[in-house]
Amino acid sequence: MGHVFDFNEAIAYEQWFNKPKTKSAFKLEAGLMRNLLQPMRGETILDIGCGVGACLKAYLDMGLQVTGLDPSTYMLDIALKKIGDRVDLYRGYAEDLPFDDNSFSYASLFTTLEFVDDPKKALEEAFRVAKDRVFIGVLNRYAIKGIQRRVKGIFTPTIFNHARFFSIWELKQNIREIIGDAPVSWRTACQLPAHSGNFVNSLEHSKIVQRCPFGAFAGVVVTLVPRFRTKPLTMRYQAKNPGGAATG
Repeated sequence: MGHVFDFNEAIAYEQWFNKPKTKSAFKLEAGLMRNLLQPMRGETILDIGCGVGACLKAYLDMGLQVTGLDPSTYMLDIALKKIGDRVDLYRGYAEDLPFDDNSFSYASLFTTLEFVDDPKKALEEAFRVAKDRVFIGVLNRYAIKGIQRRVKGIFTPTIFNHARFFSIWELKQNIREIIGDAPVSWRTACQLPAHSGNFVNSLEHSKIVQRCPFGAFAGVVVTLVPRFRTKPLTMRYQAKNPGGAATG
């Protein structure tokens, strides 16, 4: 099941997200997500762990048909007030998605793996319900910001006490173990502690800088390759003996 946000945590998360610094960081993260996923307008996407609906709005702005899922009714209530009836919302868990195989063009787990019990199972489910690509966004284990969050959690109770941080290398290893050598692309965002000024903004959007594996937010896109299970057929062959019986 993982950690399910209660009422107070959901309210605190919404307040934290509305802070200018948080919104600035999310704008970079959403831009990274869009550039990696490259969605086509009109396609469908499942936002697994949609929370208060930040990504739901971002996907709507990309012209997608959006479905959101979260285990917290309090998070879903906030998302519903924010988004309205423009998306379909479900209560459920990332490790047991209530959808058929290949139900969506895309799936995303945007800072969701951090709070599930079984990240590998959550990835398996995302790969199962998506047809084309899956976006995975995580708080980078090896970023300075990630280290600061873990240290702060030692002394002060925060929501990140319930979180499990990942690195790009860990994600790639898990992906290979589940679906083999599928095409994987990654980038990072929020490389610098402040996001203001044209120079800093241009650095954050540089493809060279985004290839640094230590940004605070890491985004990975997996392109799903169709796999077919084949059944070997018995081949019957009758040997011919054009020269008659063998003699020796």
